[in-house]
Amino acid sequence: MSTPVDIEITGPRRERFDEVLTPEALEFLVMLHRAFDGRRLELLEARTRRYDELAAGGTLDFLPETSEIRGDDSWRVAEPAPGLVDRRAEITGPTDAKMTINAMNSVAKVWLADHEDANTPLWENMVQGQLNLRDAIGGKLEFSTPQGKHYALSGEPATIVLRPRGWHLPEKHVLVDGERMSGSLFDFGLYFFHCAQLLIDRGVGPYFYLPKMESHLEARLWNDVFVSAQDHVGIAPGTIRATVLIETYPAAFEMEEILYELREHSSGLNAGRWDYMFSAIKSFRTRGRDFLLPDRNSVTMTVPFMRAYTELLVRTCHKRGAHAIGGMAAFIPSKDAAVNEQAFAKVREDKTREAGDGFDGSWVAHPGMVQLCTEVFDSVLGDRPHQIDKLREDVRVTSAELLDVASTPGEVTEDGLRTNISVGLRYLEAWLRGSGAVGINNLMEDAATAEISRSQVWQWLHNAVPLADGQIVTRDLVQRLIDDEFEAIERSVGEAAFREGGWGDARALFTQMALSDDFVDFLTLPAYEQMP
Repeated sequence: MSTPVDIEITGPRRERFDEVLTPEALEFLVMLHRAFDGRRLELLEARTRRYDELAAGGTLDFLPETSEIRGDDSWRVAEPAPGLVDRRAEITGPTDAKMTINAMNSVAKVWLADHEDANTPLWENMVQGQLNLRDAIGGKLEFSTPQGKHYALSGEPATIVLRPRGWHLPEKHVLVDGERMSGSLFDFGLYFFHCAQLLIDRGVGPYFYLPKMESHLEARLWNDVFVSAQDHVGIAPGTIRATVLIETYPAAFEMEEILYELREHSSGLNAGRWDYMFSAIKSFRTRGRDFLLPDRNSVTMTVPFMRAYTELLVRTCHKRGAHAIGGMAAFIPSKDAAVNEQAFAKVREDKTREAGDGFDGSWVAHPGMVQLCTEVFDSVLGDRPHQIDKLREDVRVTSAELLDVASTPGEVTEDGLRTNISVGLRYLEAWLRGSGAVGINNLMEDAATAEISRSQVWQWLHNAVPLADGQIVTRDLVQRLIDDEFEAIERSVGEAAFREGGWGDARALFTQMALSDDFVDFLTLPAYEQMP
């Protein structure tokens, strides 16, 4: 197989990889890189400057320079695209063959095919995932386990919405003009190049979830990518649709502007709750007690700053004719009936609140939760596909309310600190092995929840936070608890399994990120460098 002379593939060529890494597709990737990577890097530098300003005492607010966009009531986003009209239940998960088939066979309306937080950027995952998606769209994806269980597509499949990696992540196995390619452009480019027309032929289109954005200028960059890609392959403007995850603190102040930049390509906003909590910690991590959160599990969606964020999201979306999609239910079914009863009750309560607030649908992480989510939204929507007409004109959210982290009730406890350490160690070990969606304590943990865990440890340590029992979070305490939890994991998994895993690497990486004087922007960045 030949490749353009200006692109180098350093990852291994596995079976069938040449079906997606074609010369024509690689030329498309080269075009995207040359046209847009310079702007991407400039925007990442702007992120760094903003965080430096916040660390120096700055704050976040609605932008005065875009007040005309917010004040103009006349503009709307595009009408919902085919396959994205009814989104009452959406399932998320990585693009391995088994998950792809199970997600598309579920009763979910939409499947978020994840190349981001529920995945890992192992080279084989990223390219095989593209093959699985193309095979699934063609109706020919099948999978058999070593035990002989067979999986195949059946019935009316869920609409695929691909989540590429965020702007900050590179694809180190693809070099264009000697530079690493953007993971975002790689994931988007291969899927769009190979699948856009296949999807259009089936009556839908190439749809995307856009993660980790921090400004409307980053949304503008995506919009320009979409326009260029559509022109390149000759499909109509507006064919691409994108739902933006509002999962960073800065983006919460630019929701209307983000919709505006993407308006002919927009299909709404999503409340990316776990990453939003992480971003709240990250944005003001050095600012003392006013921005400290208690134990992760006590921060519910009803605390003031989270409530303000979700209320504003629904109001913003419906004002502009866009879908508002609720957050993740991370619970996964258990063999323990009592645990299941409690988990299902919590998910039902969560989805009932979202449906009542005006959300048009919501996320679950496991096929076993799809029916519950569907039932809750059925009870509010009935036969209607959405409730965009519920304008929520009663909502008036101020910047002070969005920033009111200090009113969050709860305590910082040793149990909470231990849980963060244990989850961080367990997740990183799985991530380094290539698994990005990990069941831990009956919760589906992904990179977002692991980010909360490690960032809370860092923040509590670097602000010398007192625990509920009077202990102060110090380096010695964190190190001792890392040692304790590491030994507890060794006992729980067994000596043989422990030796076979990458526990030492996970421990070293977590310890480095927790104790370092500098805060690592994303745990996936140093972790990615340890991957082959």
